Amino acid sequence: MPARTPYAGTERKLVLAFDVGTTYSGISYTILDPGREPKINPVTRFPGRANAGGDAKVPTVIYYAEDGTPRAIGAETEGEGIEALADDSGWVKAEWFKLHLRPRTQTTSSVGEDIPPLPAGKSAVDVLADFLVYMKQCARTYIEETHPVDGANFWRSGKEEYILSHPNAWEGAQQTLIRRAAVQAGLISDTPADHARIAFITEGEASLNFCIDRGLMNDSIRHGHGVTIVDAGGGTIDISTYAKRPSGTDEFEEIAAAQSYFKGSVFVTRAAARYLDEYLLGTRFHGDVPFMTEKFDKATKLSFRDPNDPQFIKFGNVSDRDPSRNIRAGRLKLEGSIIANFFESSIQHTVDAVLSQVSLATRPVTSVFLVGGFAASDYFFSELEKRLRPRGLDICRPDPHLNKAVPDGSIAGYLRPSVQTRVSRFTYGVRCARSCNIFDNEHIRRMSQSVRTLGGNRVIPGAFSDILLKNTQVTEIQEFRKSYREQASSREGLNRQNQTPITCYRGNIACPQFYDQDPGNFHNVFSVHADLSNLADNSEEHTGPDGAYYEVEYDIIILFGLTEFKAQYAWTEEGVERRSPAEVIFDTEIEYRD
Repeated sequence: MPARTPYAGTERKLVLAFDVGTTYSGISYTILDPGREPKINPVTRFPGRANAGGDAKVPTVIYYAEDGTPRAIGAETEGEGIEALADDSGWVKAEWFKLHLRPRTQTTSSVGEDIPPLPAGKSAVDVLADFLVYMKQCARTYIEETHPVDGANFWRSGKEEYILSHPNAWEGAQQTLIRRAAVQAGLISDTPADHARIAFITEGEASLNFCIDRGLMNDSIRHGHGVTIVDAGGGTIDISTYAKRPSGTDEFEEIAAAQSYFKGSVFVTRAAARYLDEYLLGTRFHGDVPFMTEKFDKATKLSFRDPNDPQFIKFGNVSDRDPSRNIRAGRLKLEGSIIANFFESSIQHTVDAVLSQVSLATRPVTSVFLVGGFAASDYFFSELEKRLRPRGLDICRPDPHLNKAVPDGSIAGYLRPSVQTRVSRFTYGVRCARSCNIFDNEHIRRMSQSVRTLGGNRVIPGAFSDILLKNTQVTEIQEFRKSYREQASSREGLNRQNQTPITCYRGNIACPQFYDQDPGNFHNVFSVHADLSNLADNSEEHTGPDGAYYEVEYDIIILFGLTEFKAQYAWTEEGVERRSPAEVIFDTEIEYRD
């Protein structure tokens, strides 16, 4: 494991990483002491767990009472007889709730059919907030007990920092909802200063940090070949591809746009549930399907290895039998080929996604690292290996503690950032009017839609002005900017509280010019807000065909290289560039509502 640089700060600091997974969650933390090499520590004791000090993961599950009060969370839901207690008490189970925060796109539109509904009166933010309360309580208790001399002191200042991980495909809207849950949970207050105590990281990048921190890179990666990280979790399969930069240090760059697919292990379980529901329909065992599904999820799924070997799901007692349905002595027999079919969609999607990443990568890729809870499935791993190795890809599971990759990697990336550049997944820009060009066929087709500006020029509305193109490699400090012009018949008519919607284009046209070229793939994802009153008050007066008008020119500047987007407005005033800070506000109310 590479040595870490001693902490150069002057004050002690506590940093925690919360990995809220679809099915299981984990916590890692580091205590930063000036002059000392930081260590990454997992939280391994949770209230309600019998084997204290064991597993570093807890179920992402909450049982709610009828009045909406959480009654059992995380490790507390593992207790013997919890299902019977919940049934007798009228508790409602909330699970897989993280997936309710997913982006709503054409590719994820059918996912909702497989996700259990939220408890009545609870939003996904509410449930996530309740779970974050639990995670903070667990972390606090563990740290105070593990560091008895000064563990309690870390919490008195209320300045601990948090790193929250999320799937690769999640963007600003999901980050906004997660931060809202963090505020509701009391991790931070709802102020700009406290917002800075929350940092986000994608699960793919956290997994890369984990592999680097554990010294798991092979010779081909050290010499510049790419590595594809497959973080196979409960809900999503996150796929990212990186390569070492030529600088000779442990700095990496993303060499293909990261992707995320809703093909994690829960969808194998859902396939099993659908099969069992149909297979046992009309029999006296149909009511046992939920219990069988749970047994499949907790035991059969991960132990399955060979499609030629039958599998057994024990659900009843010796008197339970139905030879016509392969049920004997309370055990249901399923052929291995049937179990393999439950896995097939997840396996093939992962193979296709890896090959797509490799084909798009800007450097040769020779290695695939499989991490995440689903990676513990021997069958999943062996099938990926069987299908990818003939394509020249070496696939390995680099560490026995695969489900710790994200929380540990989140801390590792905080201590030593490894990814210096990232690749844009989509094209971003704004709606505008474009000056007519009689030599451009797209303009000629829309010439009847053209209008005259106050300055007398003819423009075509409904145009798209790109600020960042898809598959562009960007650094954290790189600015992307475009100039725009606004006109009004009076200074008061100019947009003072400027709110510019930023559009994301998710289609396949390389450089779209107009929205009507592919209307279904343009989505307003956030707005840039700023006070431009001073610019409007100092706007220049011009004379047009209809008299005087006023005009301002400004640039919209966006930094896309950070995990969270940042924006500014810029303009020239007496030969000097001026800038106005801008707020990036994501739409979380329409596109992301269930």
